[in-house]
Amino acid sequence: MSEKPKTYFNWSSGKDSALALHYLLEQGHYEIDRLLTTVNAHYNRVSMHGLPRNVLEAQAASVGIPLDILEVPEKPSMEQYNELMRTTVTQLRSEGYTHTGFGDIFLEDLKQYREEMLNPYGLTTLFPLWKKDTKQLMEEFLGLGFRAVIICINNSKLDASFLGQELSQELLNKFPSDVDPCGENGEYHTFCFDGPIFKAPIPFNIGEKVFKTYDNPSDPENAIQFGFCDTHLK
Repeated sequence: MSEKPKTYFNWSSGKDSALALHYLLEQGHYEIDRLLTTVNAHYNRVSMHGLPRNVLEAQAASVGIPLDILEVPEKPSMEQYNELMRTTVTQLRSEGYTHTGFGDIFLEDLKQYREEMLNPYGLTTLFPLWKKDTKQLMEEFLGLGFRAVIICINNSKLDASFLGQELSQELLNKFPSDVDPCGENGEYHTFCFDGPIFKAPIPFNIGEKVFKTYDNPSDPENAIQFGFCDTHLK
């Protein structure tokens, strides 16, 4: 029986998750035997990223760690989301999980929310990328051989030409100066399809681009438009 803390990892399907999981696996201090991903049940896609569920499942299969999916309704309230998360966490704790990992880098309020949500359950939160320089993280991500494509953009930060593009230093150099290299402020999201944590690359094709407008809670006068680039397994 392993003496390492039983750990599940919050898997977003993007580059930060991939690099954070790589860090934790390389450290070798934790028994990471579960991935947890939130999926919008109405669209059957990863929340925020828009990655189709079957592509997510292929990704997890290549990583080789069992995947748990937390399904949420089309437009869950914060109360609904928190209740679903509490149910999930209670089940994970009953299975012996004591630690959980995230790919967050510098959003203090998000880190605080996670800790306040999980600490009452006795779960220790792990943030292996926390406070690291995002430019250096991207250089390391690419240097390790990870590969990812941009599948979601905030249209006020990046134009549609970036959708479906594979991350590279050349592409990062084209980002506007106010866009964080890791997109940590929500400027963009990615689908990571290859790298040292994968047994084999995920075979996929880029599909159509779709643009959707959402209410902006912090600025009700100005809605937010996001662009999504569909992906399909080959």
